[in-house]
Amino acid sequence: MTSRFLLLALLGFVTSSARAGDWPQFRGPNSDNKVSGFTVPPAWPKELTQKWKTTVGEGLASPALVGDKVYAFARQGGDELTWCLDAANGSEVWKDKYPAEAVKGPAGGFPGPRSSPAVAGGKVCTFGVGGTVSCLDAATGKVAWRKDTKNKPRFFTSSSPVVADGLFIVDIGSDSKGELTAYDVATGDAKWAWTGDGASYGSPVLAKIGGEQQVVLLTAANLVGVKLADGKLLWKAPLKTGRYQTGTPVVDGDTVICAGSAFTIEKKESEFTAKQLWKAQAPHQYCTPVLKDGRLYGYMGMGKSSKLYCQDAKTGKVLWEDTTTHGECGYVLDAGPVLVATSSDSSMVAFKPSDKELTEVAKYKVSTSPVWSDPILAGSRVFVKDKDAVILWTVE
Repeated sequence: MTSRFLLLALLGFVTSSARAGDWPQFRGPNSDNKVSGFTVPPAWPKELTQKWKTTVGEGLASPALVGDKVYAFARQGGDELTWCLDAANGSEVWKDKYPAEAVKGPAGGFPGPRSSPAVAGGKVCTFGVGGTVSCLDAATGKVAWRKDTKNKPRFFTSSSPVVADGLFIVDIGSDSKGELTAYDVATGDAKWAWTGDGASYGSPVLAKIGGEQQVVLLTAANLVGVKLADGKLLWKAPLKTGRYQTGTPVVDGDTVICAGSAFTIEKKESEFTAKQLWKAQAPHQYCTPVLKDGRLYGYMGMGKSSKLYCQDAKTGKVLWEDTTTHGECGYVLDAGPVLVATSSDSSMVAFKPSDKELTEVAKYKVSTSPVWSDPILAGSRVFVKDKDAVILWTVE
């Protein structure tokens, strides 16, 4: 272990070393919706127990959990706010706010932030709807640095950042000119920026492919792998997913799956190539599936409705699809012996992993308003962000 890696690990910049139960960024420590530390009950209760509910403002951003603090990013009036809440009782520890651009046009129905906060190294990093990048002290809320990039895609930002090796990596820019940028978390200096394509609405993930640490991202027109150390383009595969480029990549070894297509990433000497493995059923545009035991579980459909489904990750073959209709946005989390799915219809469903059929073990209503965010499962706790509040439920 190098001295630099040891220092970063001690500071909390190496996300894979997150404590069990921590959920420091969108889709968890490794951006894959795999949960560690959730206590699956021997018998699921008839109802969940609500412990607290704290109004934070509008937005689709998923919360983050680190230690005994919950971090949320939302909008109230003309301001975007970052909140730090006590995970035990929902009380405010601190909040920061700044004036934010109004969301207008076709995206005006969703005025709040869609990009989820990322927490590492004692800092909280956010990406506002109009392109404002902020980094705050996680303990006090004091602004470490803030940058208004004055740039955004047509429907405003939706890409969530990742933090690795002391870098805050975010896909900024417009539809025609994106800048996948790695900021130094401590100083805000841009360490590198890759500008080879327009920005998308999906989020970057980290992966080690061919022995190289990479940032993998769906852009406005391509699926790409960029070297984490310096932002050099390693490989690129053309991929258009329809009207919106919303997919977040799922990485399985040297295979990258995104929006209904799978690519094998091969390395010969120092060169990478991407070869399409399959193209098949795509998930709903507002859903990225979870990978478990060689199968993808997610929501499929179009428009304002979706259904849970299971797909072979090696071939793309759909193994089953459920008949129950859910909302237009949803997430599935791998909680070990069960999968847990939430949807914008405010439902939460626990079901058994299977390649045969959906076997539901529990179903709950977790809000009276739509839930577009990724939930957090930790111990017996379920944290949910609905239209304007963070809610803690417990499985008792």
